[in-house]
Amino acid sequence: MDMTVKPHLHASATAGDQSARKIVSIDDLSLVFETNDGPVNALSHINLDIHAGDFVSFIGPSGCGKTTLLRVIADLERQTAGTIEVDGTTPEDARLNRLYGYVFQAPALFPWRTIAGNCKVPLEIFGISKEQQQRQIDKYLELVGLGDFHKKFPWQLSGGMQQRASIARALCFEPELLLMDEPFGALDEITRDHLNLELLKIWRETRKTVVFVTHSIPEAVLLSTHIVVMSPRPGRIARIIKSPLPRERTLDDRDSPEFIALAHEVREALANDHRIN
Repeated sequence: MDMTVKPHLHASATAGDQSARKIVSIDDLSLVFETNDGPVNALSHINLDIHAGDFVSFIGPSGCGKTTLLRVIADLERQTAGTIEVDGTTPEDARLNRLYGYVFQAPALFPWRTIAGNCKVPLEIFGISKEQQQRQIDKYLELVGLGDFHKKFPWQLSGGMQQRASIARALCFEPELLLMDEPFGALDEITRDHLNLELLKIWRETRKTVVFVTHSIPEAVLLSTHIVVMSPRPGRIARIIKSPLPRERTLDDRDSPEFIALAHEVREALANDHRIN
């Protein structure tokens, strides 16, 4: 299945906002890794537009290139063909201009720094004044529910709290775009459900654009305005599914006919592409 027509995502935000503005624009992008065993086609002919206010999830089987595509957006990998722009500039310029925050699969917090100290790291690197650092740290630790944990160390927090701290750190310097690589994949189901709701709240309150990698169909359906279904290697976009769900969502919505139908549509898209391949 070769995507020759470029699909366009349109955020479900209300009219009059900046939803028509492209935050990520990818045109016929491919990436080949050179290895000792020969070339590996990681991504093939990717075409995708993501607009301001979108919450876009990449879903697909292991090894399909979800994280690789996220890393290309973040300038952590470079494509071998095609083009990509992040807010009208190159991924490298977007990185240097602090246009995105990145949340990894593991919290990656420095154990010798307090939670506030970990959030301070990017602000120190960017030369933000100490007064502004404190305001930003207070604001975003409060937003993720860690307002009383400034002086705690990572090892004193649960895994879910550590991941919330890493989200606060990614938001502290006010990026336009939030890139998240399976941030809740290692957590138990109860904690994961709670953090999904917290993330929806953060997304609504900050109006950030979010690109999210997941293996979970229910998670993708609960969180996303658009779900990008990816094929097995070489990673291609098999289908883009726009969510009919409202921006205000709860865990109870998972029992709704709309949620169940959307989850079925995603599951069918994944199954169909496996049959084609």
